[in-house]
Amino acid sequence: MNRKKLFDEDSNYIVEDHIRSFAKALAWEEQYENIENEKSATPSDKEFQDSTTIQRDTEEIDEVGADMLSSTLKGTHRPDLISSKSDWWPINTSKSIPKTKIRNKSKKKSNGSEGHSKITNEFRSSASYTMLRWPILIFILSWISLLCFMYVIVRAYVALLEYFLTWVGKRKDLRDKLRASKSYDEWVQNALELDRFLNLDKWSENPKFSYYDYKTVELTISKLASLREEGRDNDLMVILQGCIKKNFAGIENRQLYSHRYYGTKHLVEKYIDEVIVCIDKVIVSENISFSDKRKFFRTVLKNYGKTALCLSGGACFTYTHFGIVKALLDNDLLPSIISGTSGGGLIAALSCTRTDDELKKLLVPELARKITACEDPWYVWIPRWWKTGARFDSLAWARKANFFTRGSTTFYESFKRTGRRLNISTVPSNPHSPVILCNNITSPNCIIWSSLLASSAVPGILNPVVLLMKDLKTDRVVPFSLGSKWRDGSLRTDIPIDALNTYYNVNFSIVSQVNPHILLFFFAPKGTVGRPVAIPRRKTHKEKYASLRGGFIATALEQLFKLEITKWLQMVKSLDLLPHLLEQDWLNIWLQRFSGSITIWPRNRLKDFWYILSDPTEERLAEMLSKGERAMYPRILFVKHRLSIEKAIEKGRKLTKLSANFNTMTSSVSPETELSPTLAEVQAATFDDDEYESDSSDDEILSFEKEKHIANTQDCDGENEEDNADEYYDDDDYGISTGDEANDENTGNTLEEQESTSSHFIKSLLRPSSRDSKLHRRNTVF
Repeated sequence: MNRKKLFDEDSNYIVEDHIRSFAKALAWEEQYENIENEKSATPSDKEFQDSTTIQRDTEEIDEVGADMLSSTLKGTHRPDLISSKSDWWPINTSKSIPKTKIRNKSKKKSNGSEGHSKITNEFRSSASYTMLRWPILIFILSWISLLCFMYVIVRAYVALLEYFLTWVGKRKDLRDKLRASKSYDEWVQNALELDRFLNLDKWSENPKFSYYDYKTVELTISKLASLREEGRDNDLMVILQGCIKKNFAGIENRQLYSHRYYGTKHLVEKYIDEVIVCIDKVIVSENISFSDKRKFFRTVLKNYGKTALCLSGGACFTYTHFGIVKALLDNDLLPSIISGTSGGGLIAALSCTRTDDELKKLLVPELARKITACEDPWYVWIPRWWKTGARFDSLAWARKANFFTRGSTTFYESFKRTGRRLNISTVPSNPHSPVILCNNITSPNCIIWSSLLASSAVPGILNPVVLLMKDLKTDRVVPFSLGSKWRDGSLRTDIPIDALNTYYNVNFSIVSQVNPHILLFFFAPKGTVGRPVAIPRRKTHKEKYASLRGGFIATALEQLFKLEITKWLQMVKSLDLLPHLLEQDWLNIWLQRFSGSITIWPRNRLKDFWYILSDPTEERLAEMLSKGERAMYPRILFVKHRLSIEKAIEKGRKLTKLSANFNTMTSSVSPETELSPTLAEVQAATFDDDEYESDSSDDEILSFEKEKHIANTQDCDGENEEDNADEYYDDDDYGISTGDEANDENTGNTLEEQESTSSHFIKSLLRPSSRDSKLHRRNTVF
């Protein structure tokens, strides 16, 4: 039987010099800790070394292979301990050290200790705290255990009730058919059939619903349609600016998509279609000035926000994320902003370093051949864990991660190649230092695989590691953030929604959550997107349905027990009762935010926990892909409605930017003069860069490349200096700048002629051939 070959399977992306630099950075950090322990009186100015000094001080390790590097540097061995039995006894006699002491010291080092003396917490110094801390902690933990037991009983009752009383007969057959769907189109047909059998399709016909303002939606649709038909484009733009915003009139409420397996209110679908048509009308309108168009699209883009996909950690359960990404990609709904933590960062890195075509070829069961993180047998990793305090080796994982990150690709290089913005959450080994969300804004030159290892550094699994970055001046790899070590982001920020909103204006998040320790507590008493309440439908003459899983009492008890558990955990955290094992506050893994605008939690079976730290086979990965796709199918329609408006806004934003560059070029070059090849290439590159300048943060990231383009153009044609500067205009200048007006005077073009030229230019780009070649940059490799 011929084995099917995986796309890009034979490519070797590993750069040995970068692996060696990574090993040297780790070795220097460990040696620095030893020096701190032995020489506490060293002046602070000698302790500080920047990243260049770190690399210079460790050049002597180059002769040694990266796989055999020790944790101490040449010439800085630990000094002999001094002992003296009497005045005449030699004081430099070597002194043996108990093995247990050495083992404890190595474990302390591996757990991320910085070698500093232990600092006493002043809030724990009171006598009452010392006396009452442990009795109170034991009581609270016992009470939490009892609450968890009662919570499990309630959840079991609801599950048994639905299994024996709800999903029986033809209803069960239709649900099994729905779960066995092989594609999204097949799933839609099966979902519609189940809706018709349960009479849920009638719910969509009545626009009235208590979870959104249907009257405002009806009025808005009527107003938009009348203005569009009458050709009052300026008034149409004003109305659009008021209604294109997050959750306008409640149309993004999850309950609108939780009463059917497929579909929502017909009124909501009609509103979305009308808004998209009106946006297209504004784009091609000749009645709206070019400057007003630019102001409009910039404003509505900020009001509406962007969509991000967030992939959680969860050990080997995270491979289910592959199916989530595949379902979105197959339906052309994969967001351009993707974040990942721990294992989720691996899937996010693969998604953001590959184009759409490459990603479709990689999301297959054969990808399991490249997932070999846990291949070491027990007789290899147990001794390693005993010596270092970690099951896995950082250097081995660095080599294996290079395939998923396409070698030593940086966050900025990944963004330039695919147009996707990768975000990986990491936390410093010091528990009181701030979290960093690595992306093309905060760390554009950081190497992705180093942040991926840092985000996977769970205590006991992988030791904290050093982030690496590319030095643009010397073209070398050096430690990032002065060589500080970083850990798994799941310890504090598994889903970094606040940071994504800060950096990218993300107002809508799609969260794929597979962390096993919190999946049990995901419960939707009123149903969730694409999954209505699974109880017998008790109809009345007004077609109203019961809406609580297991009934009111079961739902109330579930909420009560869950909130009680959260309350007591928060109390333990506030009083600082729990010991900080491995220098981490472990309560954060329970008390942080785990959900988003849409939350997907694929169901796991008990036998899946046996493989929680095992590499998947091709058969198991195929099963995980199918599980992730089936979990995503019910949410596809909701995501499609959200992204359809977002894509229409981005299309108008891009076209107005391209038109601005077109006007700048045509007005700055006389009709008799042809563009030089170099200048034409620079202007074409400007189009591509400008396509992704959706906010000021992107302008800052791309400024370096723009300066390089301008410098190249100046070398070729010094007379075009001002023209090239105008190509990289600031987005804050919504209208035609003074430089453009000067060009108008030189060429004799009026503002009206420019507006007409812009309109014709936009219309030409809307043609299918031009749109496919100009706007689908994501599938182009540079």
